[in-house]
Amino acid sequence: MENNFVKRCIADGGSLHPLILPADLTRGTGLMNPSVFIDDDGKILVNIRHVNYTFYHSEKKLFQHPWGPLIYVHPEDDQNLRTWNYYCELNEDLEIKKFALIDTSKLDVEPIWEFVGLEDARLVRWDGDLYITGVRRDTTTNGQGRMELSKLEVTEDYVKEVSRVRIEAPNNPDSYCEKNWMPVLDQPFTFVKWTNPTEVVKANHLEGTSETIFLGEEMVPTGDLRGGSQLIPYEDNFYIAVLHEVDLFKSDLGRKDGKYWHRFVVWDKDWNIHTFSEPFFFLDGQVEFSVGMARYKEGFLITFGFTDNAAFILYVKKNTIENFLNRK
Repeated sequence: MENNFVKRCIADGGSLHPLILPADLTRGTGLMNPSVFIDDDGKILVNIRHVNYTFYHSEKKLFQHPWGPLIYVHPEDDQNLRTWNYYCELNEDLEIKKFALIDTSKLDVEPIWEFVGLEDARLVRWDGDLYITGVRRDTTTNGQGRMELSKLEVTEDYVKEVSRVRIEAPNNPDSYCEKNWMPVLDQPFTFVKWTNPTEVVKANHLEGTSETIFLGEEMVPTGDLRGGSQLIPYEDNFYIAVLHEVDLFKSDLGRKDGKYWHRFVVWDKDWNIHTFSEPFFFLDGQVEFSVGMARYKEGFLITFGFTDNAAFILYVKKNTIENFLNRK
């Protein structure tokens, strides 16, 4: 297990950059799980998720809260978990030069469950339109999650959500929480729904239906590989993504706890897993999450969140990832 992948990247000539929005907008609560996308005109676009709570996790179980090792500290007058998304443009130094809260008021309805908003949204452009796509769980009374496609209209003055489509699961309409589907950048409305075995899904972005177009066999003799960033073309005949595994467990006193780690996975164009990396933590934190990856200059940009309280963008040299893949 690589405990600090960021340190390796910096040693190889990469760099780490915090993504920070003004505190008067966020009231000091968490910025997390950003997604990065290089647009057709070369702009570096980032979506940053902002939440209304402060997350506390007892790293290495040294200082546990009386309520447990993993807790959400909410405002006293609001016990819901709320998400807002900020559209950002970065300069070449990977600093935020422009940002706007994504205006969702046209399509918002009164939430009927406690997790409110579009969570862990990935950026993608398909058929000329810019989308964020993530999971929403506030439209049913039991928190049933579905991936949604939100088309954005971006001007100099505002960023607005102009359409919203909820995507039903392809095979099981009663499945509880569909999330972390990974958009395939060069195949419109196509997602890798699951990694091992790989399941590829094609969504109808007008009707909100989906169908499985590929279902492989289990190819990685390891844990519960889930979703993560977008799938981006890699070399001539491959895709690459960074994705997560998770261990959700109970503390000695029966309280909720969890640990997340990541891997790089490479598929060929027939959706066979070509190779995968060792597991790693970005910053030696047990709750980290990545939903963005893009080709940039001589390497890659990877965005990730740290304990739901900080958002980062990491520039990684190509040889760093290649060497890491070869050490699995």
